[in-house]
Amino acid sequence: ALLDLSGLHQVNGTWKGSTALPCTYVPSEGFTQQTLVWSVTRDHGTSTVFRRDDSGDHVLLSRFRDRVTVPKNSPGDVTLQMKNLEIPDSGLYTCHVTWSSKNNSLITKEMTTTVKVVKVAVTKPVIRAGEPGLVLPAGASTSLTCVAGGSPPISYRWFRGEPGGAARRLGSGAELTFDSLQPSHAGKYYCEAENR
Repeated sequence: ALLDLSGLHQVNGTWKGSTALPCTYVPSEGFTQQTLVWSVTRDHGTSTVFRRDDSGDHVLLSRFRDRVTVPKNSPGDVTLQMKNLEIPDSGLYTCHVTWSSKNNSLITKEMTTTVKVVKVAVTKPVIRAGEPGLVLPAGASTSLTCVAGGSPPISYRWFRGEPGGAARRLGSGAELTFDSLQPSHAGKYYCEAENR
């Protein structure tokens, strides 16, 4: 077989990130690549994403324009590079390569990869305060803000105490507000961030 059909046929892409759908073959003596077609199947329909032929490279689905490319100068490598992934990009992608032989017969091989676009787990949060190690007079008001990255929506929880130790839950929401500080408010606070 000219196409390398080995390897995993499941690719996980990160929402808003990039991925590569591998498709490679060893160029063989006497065979010339004529066309390359990448198609996607989802919701019972198949559409052509990308086509390379004598007239050049063509992206045929407008939602993939400026988001997909195939290497130009590496013979045998027709991997589909995708960027800025969206959830609806999930589906079955098939690489179809057609060669002509010396006696003008055509050979087509194909290889299919499942793509799953997944949302990103929440990052470790940071606490934004007026200044690190807040020292404030009694009666003052202040707030602490919990900030995390990842796929929305993100929920927050505030605690007083030590993570993993005895801690008291204070509230939800990214911001923890103190209207009138008392000496009893002194201590350690931490926040948790969570997404789906």
